[in-house]
Parts: sequence; structure tokens; C-alpha cells
Amino acid sequence: MKKIVIALDGYSSCGKSTTAKLVAAELGYAYIDTGAMYRAVTLHFLNHHISLTNPREIKEALHEIEIEFHYNPKTKRNEVYLNGLNVEDEIRKMYISDMVSEVSVIPEVRRAMVAQQQKMGRKRGVVMDGRDIGTAVFPDAEVKIFMTADVDTRTRRRQDELLAKKQLVNFDEIRENLLKRDHIDSTRAESPLRQAEDAHLLDTSHMTIDEQVEFVIEHATAQLLRNEYAAQQN
Repeated sequence: MKKIVIALDGYSSCGKSTTAKLVAAELGYAYIDTGAMYRAVTLHFLNHHISLTNPREIKEALHEIEIEFHYNPKTKRNEVYLNGLNVEDEIRKMYISDMVSEVSVIPEVRRAMVAQQQKMGRKRGVVMDGRDIGTAVFPDAEVKIFMTADVDTRTRRRQDELLAKKQLVNFDEIRENLLKRDHIDSTRAESPLRQAEDAHLLDTSHMTIDEQVEFVIEHATAQLLRNEYAAQQN
């Protein structure tokens, strides 16, 4: 059966990454966390003191960045490597969250990452989550899901995630960070966060992860069956 691209877009802490990972595992597809790529770029910029207002520095820095995903059999997850170093845990810290939207809004950064993401998904059979997968990276994705949830639910989820990593962050600080990122992501000129016209809306405010996965799998299965039927007719 011909494989497809499944695009999960939406706001931070809606469950995109967890849902995408589980969907990919169930279908035997590759999972690509595009948000982690922008976090890795942010880490590189901070470590090398790259000015976000200096196009020359940004361009040179982007040429030095190599991002890869490697499966870790111990954690049973894909982990992010930046120039050969595992940065999975570092890029999830709050100081990266505070900066990532400001870095990802830069046109040169978005173009560089979109090119890498399109290359990764060229052979299909991938699940990607991010902000602009269904609108900019893969506008021809066969299944598009746009995920949202109310901000307090998202804040609690993010706080629980940080606590699990032994990072104690104030609720209001996390909430303010999410709202700031929402605004930057939704209003940027380059590939803003928005729901594609042909995307299915998924409000996860009162849903379990299993229910979210089931929603995506149902749409993916339906699309695969349609594709198979069309192939048989030809």
C-alpha cells in the first residue's frame, strides 16, 4: 500500500508530539519532530551568541548546523542530535522555550528548516508535527490535522512535562510563555501558524492521548483505503 504524509499542526502543548509519535509507531512510519529542529537551532544560536538581527551571522550559522534524529532503544524514542551531540534534553528546557519562537520567525531559519523537512519526507511514510507542515512544508499531505486546546489545559500539561524532568516552573510563567509563542507563531510573516483549509480540527482540551491517536488513525486509515480503491480503479 502506498504510504502517505500525515501533518499535525497546532499550538504548543496540545499533545502534538506524543500523538504523532504513537501514530507513527502504529503505522510503522517515520516520526519527524520539526519543533525540535527549531529548538536545536535556537540552542546553537544561543551557544554561539548569534545576533538575531544580523543576517550574515544567521546565514553563516545555518551552514554550520546539522540536525539528525537517532532512535534510542533504551528510551524507545527518536532523539535530536545537533552537530553530532545528543541535545534532546537540553532543547526541552525553559530557556529554549523562551527563545524558540523568536528564532523560528526568522525567514532564513524557516527556509532552511523547511528544506530539510521536505527532504526528510520526500519518500512519504512520515508523520510530522509542527506549526506549518500542512500549509508550507507539505501542503500536499494526504492527512492534515490541526490541534488546539484551551490555554490553561496546555499550561498544566507543560508544567507536568517539566516537573517530570525535575524542572519546577511557575504556572503563570508557563502560561505567559505559551501565549507569547502563540502570538509570535500566528502573526509572523513567514509561514504563520494557521489551520489549512483541508485540515481536520482536533480540540484536545478534554481528550486523552489514546483518543487523540485514534482520531488521527481513523483519518489516516480512511485515506489509505481511498488511495487503495483509486489504485484498483486505475
